Amino acid sequence: MTELTDLGVKAIRDGVTGGTFTAREVAEAFNAAVAAASQLNAFIVTTPEHALAAADKTDAVRAAGLPLGKLAGVPIGMKDLFATRGVQTTAASHILEGFKPQYESTVSQNLWNAGAGMLGKLNMDQFAMGSSNETSHFGNVISPWRRSDGGNAALTPGGSSGGSAAVVSGRITPAATGTDTGGSIRQPAALTGIAGIKPTYGRCSRWGVVAFASSLDQAGSMARDVTDCAIMLEAMAGFDPKDATSLDLPVPEWSANLSNDMRGKRVGIPREYRVEGMDPVIDALWQQGVAWARDAGAEVVEISLPHTSYALAAYYIIAPAEASSNLARYDGVRYGLRELPDHAGLQDMYAATRAAGFGDEVKRRILIGTYVLSAGFYDAYYTQAQKVRTLIARDFERAWETCDVILTPTAPNAAFALGEKLADPLAMYLNDVFTVPASLAGLPAMSVPAGLDGSGLPLGLQVIGKPFDEQGVLNAGLAIESRAGFSAKPEKWW
Repeated sequence: MTELTDLGVKAIRDGVTGGTFTAREVAEAFNAAVAAASQLNAFIVTTPEHALAAADKTDAVRAAGLPLGKLAGVPIGMKDLFATRGVQTTAASHILEGFKPQYESTVSQNLWNAGAGMLGKLNMDQFAMGSSNETSHFGNVISPWRRSDGGNAALTPGGSSGGSAAVVSGRITPAATGTDTGGSIRQPAALTGIAGIKPTYGRCSRWGVVAFASSLDQAGSMARDVTDCAIMLEAMAGFDPKDATSLDLPVPEWSANLSNDMRGKRVGIPREYRVEGMDPVIDALWQQGVAWARDAGAEVVEISLPHTSYALAAYYIIAPAEASSNLARYDGVRYGLRELPDHAGLQDMYAATRAAGFGDEVKRRILIGTYVLSAGFYDAYYTQAQKVRTLIARDFERAWETCDVILTPTAPNAAFALGEKLADPLAMYLNDVFTVPASLAGLPAMSVPAGLDGSGLPLGLQVIGKPFDEQGVLNAGLAIESRAGFSAKPEKWW
């Protein structure tokens, strides 16, 4: 018999709905998996009682013969960036340690309304700032994967949604929420062999999500395959009057309209993404992806996105600038950490609280952001970066005249060992080289597991789509997924 923890979102929902097993049985199985996986350090807080309560509610609804939600009986992991009523929400930062919101984020409430239960709050890079899950106040998340060619070095699950990626990949949760500012869903998905989608900016409400860079942050779904991502995203998305950037559009039935037939579609291959010194393994996988697209019936066309080389630099001006503004609210006055030295004045308290509460990477980005917004440098840096962002968006607009979706690698490398790049922030920032352009343009994009490198570690391919065309992205992702036949999973060592 298949273990319940081997099942994904659709299989669990259908099994609960059809009476093959109860929602409580599912919740108990995943609660046990969570309890057994403490070595991965993927959870900051576990909430087994929340998962059981949601399961019991689902079972009662089914017993009464009432209609069940899209995620009936599905327990999930919640990235610790989403406010959860009465449950500690920290953004993995000491400055918010112990903070229990008295409200629920719109996205998490949508998920509970759909029948999902919460297994716990997932570890992440502090305030979503990082690409390796090494900046959390609560310690590193460790990937469930190990290199097959020897050595037991602890590997990164990617970031900032590293906890989410680790638990989905390790069969500890069937799905998890993520947020993506410059690649924080797609890059960890690629590094752990799962699927993850960042929808069009505004598809999912940002209300109740701890802000990093408000013009870039977007919630999305992470699951084992494209179908499960689609189902979960349908439950998460929707217009929210509390969020001024929320899209006032109906949520399509993405999962019902999935198709891996790409006949009549054009797939763009941007020549600028073939960066200097590109890993031959990544390049070979990309070429394989092109072949899969052709096999699905698509026409493959070469396109140009000429301002791609400026995307990373523009992003690392705009995102820290917005972060320095957003993080000014953490001052030790209203909530969270308060450091009060003897005989201290108000300014001393601010300085002591922020010095103790923020980690080094967060401080680095606040300093960069404050600098580029300061008098004398605003026009030279921030204004120029915003102009580049506009040019990047225009590049994509022109590309859509000749193609329907764009296919690229997701990350420039497979998972690396924890600590390997920590001393070099610039090397770490390069992890986002393929994901940042779509974020700057607010486009939907997803990563699909597509193969393994020579060390047996997962690699992903990225599909970027037109604004509001999550269906096109999901369909292209499904076409890749069905041809890649990726079935590898980490061998359990924890």
